[in-house]
Amino acid sequence: MQNITISEAAADQIQQVLKERGSGLGLRVAVKPSGCSGFSYVLDIADELQESDVAFEARGVKVLVDREALEILDGTEVDYVSEGLNRFFRFNNPNVTDECGCGESFNV
Repeated sequence: MQNITISEAAADQIQQVLKERGSGLGLRVAVKPSGCSGFSYVLDIADELQESDVAFEARGVKVLVDREALEILDGTEVDYVSEGLNRFFRFNNPNVTDECGCGESFNV
């Protein structure tokens, strides 16, 4: 069975974004061919469940992933981190075999 996990920090951030926005079902995570290493993550707020979505729910929030991206994202932990002045979602993806130097794209 394929799985995506959500850290406490990521859940808190997703809840905050949805609260500020005033609506939304959860965080949609996708991948697209991009960058120098092959793929990049794409984030958006999901307002509705699409037919191709698989929903993962934990800590009171949902992360929605298109079935086609599950092979690449299987086993990934969605986290939210602060590094200095930067705050961002981080994907701890066990399938990544290589990343570009700038950290914007990855290969599986």
